[in-house]
Amino acid sequence: MATAPHIALDTAGPAVDGRHIRALTFQSVRMEYLRHVLSETGLAAAGSRALVVGSGRGVLARGLARLGFEVVAADPSPAATALALDADDGPGITYLTTPAEDLDLADGSFDLLYCADTLEITERPDAVLAEAARVLRPGGAFVYDTVNRTPVSRLIYLGAFQAFPGTRIMPRGRYAAHRLRRPAELAEALDRVGLSAQDVSAFKPRDVRGLVRATRGRRRGTLTDAQLPELVDMVLEPEGSPVVTYLGHAIHRA
Repeated sequence: MATAPHIALDTAGPAVDGRHIRALTFQSVRMEYLRHVLSETGLAAAGSRALVVGSGRGVLARGLARLGFEVVAADPSPAATALALDADDGPGITYLTTPAEDLDLADGSFDLLYCADTLEITERPDAVLAEAARVLRPGGAFVYDTVNRTPVSRLIYLGAFQAFPGTRIMPRGRYAAHRLRRPAELAEALDRVGLSAQDVSAFKPRDVRGLVRATRGRRRGTLTDAQLPELVDMVLEPEGSPVVTYLGHAIHRA
């Protein structure tokens, strides 16, 4: 009888790290959406400063650095920061261990902030958004992705990803229904801290069967992390209504 894999976040060992799996499979749509934001806002990467909040092992931070940003990567986990430093391939990123709710960074010091793996986790979303607004310059862009609160998202995030034995990749309790945010609720919260919501884009696997195969294969050890993005194949749906996950951005009002 096969032994259930060990589930552990921010670990370099043989455990299944659902947080890192998520970062790898989301990377292509995150970068595609970021290029859309740069086009919409007219922000040039070269000469601009970007902050990634919830940076994990630094996958997204390295993508931003390759676009030309000067990047700071912040994460509350010392283990994640250490793994990010180990994986760094020379793009000149500054890595910090600091919580999203209380960033140890100067006011108005960034042109762009990407909030990843945070809004669906925190019990204090208003504090996260207030800190984001504080460190962004007037006119700066706040970019995020998160999980909608719908029956389907509950089935996937609360069931498949952290409860069902055959597809579990997250520790139990990582997600909770009350921490999942509807787009309209998030837009209201952004407005309260001086961030004007612009647009929202749904994203999902091209074929949900690929996500199931990837999840089960990674749990069994028959697939490596590097094989997951192509198999899951996330795609943007700018005109779609978010059923599970979505990206969005806001502008810091002057």
